[in-house]
Amino acid sequence: MASAKNPNTPTPASARRAKLEEARRKERTRERRGRVVTITAAVAVIAAIVAGGGYLVSAADEQDKAEEQARTSPVTGERSWDKLTQNHVEKAVDYPMNPPVGGDHDPVWMNCDADVYTKAIPNENAVHSLEHGAVWVTYNGKAKDADVEALARRVSTTPYSLMSPVADQDDPLVLSAWGKQVTVKSATDARVAQFFTKYVQGPQTPEPGAACTGGVAG
Repeated sequence: MASAKNPNTPTPASARRAKLEEARRKERTRERRGRVVTITAAVAVIAAIVAGGGYLVSAADEQDKAEEQARTSPVTGERSWDKLTQNHVEKAVDYPMNPPVGGDHDPVWMNCDADVYTKAIPNENAVHSLEHGAVWVTYNGKAKDADVEALARRVSTTPYSLMSPVADQDDPLVLSAWGKQVTVKSATDARVAQFFTKYVQGPQTPEPGAACTGGVAG
């Protein structure tokens, strides 16, 4: 006589369903863990972006403050001239300072769109560039090569600036703008950056926005 089946003994079909359900449960667990990891990583990235954005905003604010201070603070050792004439003349001008910072000048300006000249340029054309708001960097034979190279790099990346040698100037390195001039000891002198910030198209400019291209090219 056959024995009765144990009702607790799983059938093949129920065993398969149990394994499938267990596999699904494990898959759901893995998915939940994956979502937690993804969300955590996303939160970390967002937090980093927010923090980085805050840093960039702070850095930009500090840069703006530094530039504003440079524009409003006097340049140490700076010399100034006012009541400079602005007549166009087609003759040599005897300027009272060397390099000149203003006065009568040639009708055509020297190109000053980040132009670095390796030979002397006419004062009368350079003064016209200053009238347009350019900063003019000059040097003589006593200037160190490293300083000349560093200043040339600055000029070559700065619109409304130009650079050239002036053999008979008294000091090795001089920066000039219309009515303004300063002697610096080296290219790393903090007054170099301040002078550029303050006087490239600065408030001393008689003709702000006038062209620095289309003039004499050297």
